[in-house]
Amino acid sequence: AVQKGGYAHFMLKEIHEQAQVAREVLNMLNGSPDVAAVIEKMKNARNLYFIGCGTSYHACLAGAVYFAQLAGRAVIPVLAPQFAPQYAPTVGAQDVGLFVSQSGETKDVLNALQVAEEKGMTCYGLANVIGSTLTKATVCALPLCCGYEISVPATKTFTNQVVTFLYLAYRLAGRDTAELETIPALMTQTLETVAAPVEALAQKINAWSDLYSLGYGATYAIALEGALKLKEITYAHCEGMLSTEFKHGPLSAVTKGLPIIFSVAPGDVPLIVSGLNEVTCRGAYAVAIGQDDPRLRANASDVIILPDSTPQIAALLAVLPLQLLSYHMSLLRGFDPDFPRNLSKTLTVD
Repeated sequence: AVQKGGYAHFMLKEIHEQAQVAREVLNMLNGSPDVAAVIEKMKNARNLYFIGCGTSYHACLAGAVYFAQLAGRAVIPVLAPQFAPQYAPTVGAQDVGLFVSQSGETKDVLNALQVAEEKGMTCYGLANVIGSTLTKATVCALPLCCGYEISVPATKTFTNQVVTFLYLAYRLAGRDTAELETIPALMTQTLETVAAPVEALAQKINAWSDLYSLGYGATYAIALEGALKLKEITYAHCEGMLSTEFKHGPLSAVTKGLPIIFSVAPGDVPLIVSGLNEVTCRGAYAVAIGQDDPRLRANASDVIILPDSTPQIAALLAVLPLQLLSYHMSLLRGFDPDFPRNLSKTLTVD
């Protein structure tokens, strides 16, 4: 039986396993004979689609930004149920799709896969469960190498999906993937340094039932994932948004003390500072998650400091404090973060 290993909950254990499983998936990718074939197909594709649901879709969004930033390759990230009505009429044998599912059994993803295969698209999979329907139905499937993930809210499977996309973007760009070997140590460092300030932040904002999680560029996907974690296990309404969209309507919701969390990549600080000022001057409690920067300290109500890294790795690291924040707020509200109400680990229905 899978044990909690001294942790109070599986979720906390799985958060702390992320460095190790990231190391394992990087080792797997370095030795996989399938990666070169996937990259070659992607290079020659007319259009490239990343397809998933929920957390897996957020990884697809991050992957699309990585592919553009690092390899100059446009990718269309798609919520799986929207693939059939919006994209299926346009796809064919010249296109490539990467279908992403933790379980490999997500019905919405399998439905999109069936439509894509009927149209002649080359279809690859990314899943944690080897032998699942997705891994059997695709040309080849890359494993996430996470082991068992018991807690319903995904943590280590999300970060390994993002690490895989980052690795593939490096390969497509012809960059040295050895640069990614710093990720596990940076994850460990992040979890150690943010633990106390995140727990304190949870105490400060836990009384609120509405909050916002904002990001930009690669951190947009991270903001969405953080918002989903908070919704899943605290039952608060947390809306994830592109930070620059906040002024187009939602700004009217700001009241004194409203928590607004900004996930910040190092190159985006000036733009995020503008967003911080827009909300703090109206009374919001603005939290910046990013590398240490005097501009963030001067303009945010609170700053959660991440270790220095590349812009792409910085985005990945930003999800760790959001995972911990949702965990601690769930406990403060008396909920079980491993098994939130109304949810199951694998969705096998339409």
